[in-house]
Amino acid sequence: MDFRHTPVLFTETIESLNIKPEGIYVDGTLGGGGHAAGICSKLSQKGILICIDRDRDALNAAEEKLKEYNCKKHFIHSNYENIKEILSELNISGIDGAVLDLGVSSYQLDNPDRGFSYMQEGPLDMRMNKEDDLTAYTIVKEFDKEELTEIIREYGEERWAARISEFIVKERKKAPISSTFQLVDIIKAAIPASARREGPHPAKRTFQALRIYINDELGQLSRSIDHYIDVLNSKGRLSIITFHSLEDRIVKEAFNNRLNPCTCPKELPVCICNKKSDVKKVCSKPIKPSDQEIIENPRARSAKLRFIEKR
Repeated sequence: MDFRHTPVLFTETIESLNIKPEGIYVDGTLGGGGHAAGICSKLSQKGILICIDRDRDALNAAEEKLKEYNCKKHFIHSNYENIKEILSELNISGIDGAVLDLGVSSYQLDNPDRGFSYMQEGPLDMRMNKEDDLTAYTIVKEFDKEELTEIIREYGEERWAARISEFIVKERKKAPISSTFQLVDIIKAAIPASARREGPHPAKRTFQALRIYINDELGQLSRSIDHYIDVLNSKGRLSIITFHSLEDRIVKEAFNNRLNPCTCPKELPVCICNKKSDVKKVCSKPIKPSDQEIIENPRARSAKLRFIEKR
């Protein structure tokens, strides 16, 4: 299967990076290489793009796709949170910009063998890095009702989490739950018919929750943002695209903490901690996709782009 991915907020993201032709940039979530191609198109032969992904399929496909561009390129199989170690190994002290396009790629969703989609029959997998051990099958098979409920409620914001967990535990006693459609049927049975008629697909939140937990998506994001800001050169920018409120909240809070690092009690009339912000806000509100983009790419509907600049 070809690795294809329609980059969300493409033009807005490339513009947000304010790319310098001879600069050093990072695509921490390479995916199908859409944003990477946009960055490469702005770089000269002296420019450098560091491409990171934990999915080897993505790296291999993007390396082939980006051959037409003359900038220097490094392809790294790793988690984007390891940015400081990656730059150290490349003997690079700072970068001029980075983009993190969070969530799951179109290729991963559309490939049934990866088990990400509730719309296609496939194995319960959901690993972004196929070399990792934990799969959705393991969670559904081994985690107890309380653990399942916590995952589905916290990462899927699913109101029927406890009932879904109860049905999973009951059904797995009868037979192993090994496919996406088996799990979808259990979720549909657990959610009352009246609730299923409203909102998104009934399995959407549970599948999101399992994927986030398996790949530690929120933990990785929380640990990474300061690391990326730390390695930005002056005037360098970090651009992050989120797809749900849990991700966006982490990015917004991390940016605000960096913009307002003072730790003094609010009742003090003046700051005595002397912590100064090393970043500045370039755009006051998150950028959202246009109506036309949503029509052309419905998966862009919930996307938000936030970016920040190093002083």
